[in-house]
Amino acid sequence: MAQGTSAITKKSGESLLYLTDEQLRKGIEAMFFAYRGFTADPDRILEEYGYGRAHHRAIHFIHRAPGTTVNNLLSILGVTKQSLNRVLRSLIEDGLVESRVGNRDKRERHLYLTESGAALEHELSTAQRERMREAYRAAGPSAVAGFREVLEAMMDPEMRRHFNRLSDGGK
Repeated sequence: MAQGTSAITKKSGESLLYLTDEQLRKGIEAMFFAYRGFTADPDRILEEYGYGRAHHRAIHFIHRAPGTTVNNLLSILGVTKQSLNRVLRSLIEDGLVESRVGNRDKRERHLYLTESGAALEHELSTAQRERMREAYRAAGPSAVAGFREVLEAMMDPEMRRHFNRLSDGGK
């Protein structure tokens, strides 16, 4: 294969597409700009509360897996314990997240959204769902399936396991 290109292949090994470095760069830049758009609406909402994206991610994953542990959230978010504790402390103090001691292991803290936390999560996710819905409609069904395949292929194995557990309704 020529330097500066990569091949995307079927599982059988048949080459489907050669991408130049320029095409890959355009894809990378599209991801940057898409992410900026994807986070713009929630950022405006979070700003009203004095929160940032770390708060949004914590709220999102606590909503997706009620009762998740702090350690599980640390693993999903890939942040330091100190950073997560800062975020959780503000969410708990503001009445958006509740921390409960584990029944089996008293050292564990299980996290739940309060009614106010669930309302904020709904507002944030509604904004993102609308943006995704419009983009999916514009792109069409085959593009949506391909986009998800690309995203999953980009995930590190540990993140893919978290993703699959959440997709299957697990924690």
